[in-house]
Amino acid sequence: MAGIQVSMKGVKAGTGTVGAEGNFRFALTALTVLFFMWGFLTCLNDILIPHLKKVFDLNYTQAMLIQFCFFGAYFLVSLPAGALVKRIGFQKGIVGGLLVAALGCALFYPAAESHSYPVFLGALFVLASGITLLQVSANPYVTALGKPETASSRLTMTQAFNSLGTTIAPLFGGVLILSAATVGADALSPEAEAASVKVPYLMLAGVLAFLALVFSQLKLPKIDDHGDDTVAAEGESVWSHRHLVLGALGIFVYVGAEVSIGSFLVNFLGLDTVAGLEEAKAAHYIAYYWGGAMVGRFIGAVVMSRVTPGLVLAFNAAAAILLVLLAIMGAGSLAMWAILLVGLCNSIMFPTIFSLALQGLGKQAGQASGVLCLAIVGGALVPLLQGVVADTAGLQISFLVPVVCYMYIVFYGLKGSRPAAH
Repeated sequence: MAGIQVSMKGVKAGTGTVGAEGNFRFALTALTVLFFMWGFLTCLNDILIPHLKKVFDLNYTQAMLIQFCFFGAYFLVSLPAGALVKRIGFQKGIVGGLLVAALGCALFYPAAESHSYPVFLGALFVLASGITLLQVSANPYVTALGKPETASSRLTMTQAFNSLGTTIAPLFGGVLILSAATVGADALSPEAEAASVKVPYLMLAGVLAFLALVFSQLKLPKIDDHGDDTVAAEGESVWSHRHLVLGALGIFVYVGAEVSIGSFLVNFLGLDTVAGLEEAKAAHYIAYYWGGAMVGRFIGAVVMSRVTPGLVLAFNAAAAILLVLLAIMGAGSLAMWAILLVGLCNSIMFPTIFSLALQGLGKQAGQASGVLCLAIVGGALVPLLQGVVADTAGLQISFLVPVVCYMYIVFYGLKGSRPAAH
């Protein structure tokens, strides 16, 4: 399996070896911009789902094809992206990812012009392919830029800026997409409503193209392939590591749960038994869900430098289970704020599972990161499953799907994340 060979010690900038933490700090600062952007772009799907559901008169299952196409790209593109980054390097991989994502955003214009749901889905797939290339490049890069024992804390901190993007995106989408589509809604045709995505996504295409230019000029530390070969046995399959395989499943269910909840929030808050909010107003409350994840990641970066990451992970997953059950069984403000607070619990899950799954893999960390990025396909399948449950049993009861996901994460934090003794 093709992968990215990540070194934990062979880091260079230009032609000279870099030992100073200052160079690492510069690289990490630059990378936070990427984490922000792909968080922003991913979270805009939570606005697109209710918008396109209304425009094309879709049921919940059909609307979840948005997440299916978006996160399905992770499954199809991760391994080719890993092979590409291994060949061209992390920095060129980042530039390429930004350009592909810019193309995906630009394709929203012809999608709106043609008023075609399949073309929208195709544009989302291209956009997600670019983000996948960014993920495969940046996540292992962050784990390599510093001490292995602080990798969880470091990745959690950069992921906090990813959450900043997800916090701002609903406000951006609510104003420029949902509000624009509801002004004089009685007079607007479906074609005119679909057109409200043109300007926002063309703006994003321009920003991404500009970032690609900037990153092509930066001098970032380079990671060679002379990693720590004292950990993983020569010729040992990456699939032989139990904690990695279980961690991949953890990434699958976590991304699935997080994306599912975010995808249904606007419709959930619109239920008469919950808050009865209009789409544009409900979009503003999504910021609380993703904002909780941002705050939690800043807190988690500090906490996990002192507390065992696995215990923090299990605690957060257990709290998420309780909150989702309150949202299912409750009503009014109790149900609304319970589901929004799940974002705080989600905060440290992805970076913690990711870094725990890479424990002790040495030179195999690159291949392992490819496996973990494949597992992000959970964001395609779990929301689709919840959509089926919502169409058959009701929207509120469908949130039992994320509950099952969080139950597995409790297990992984307490037991599944421990590397097997060799």
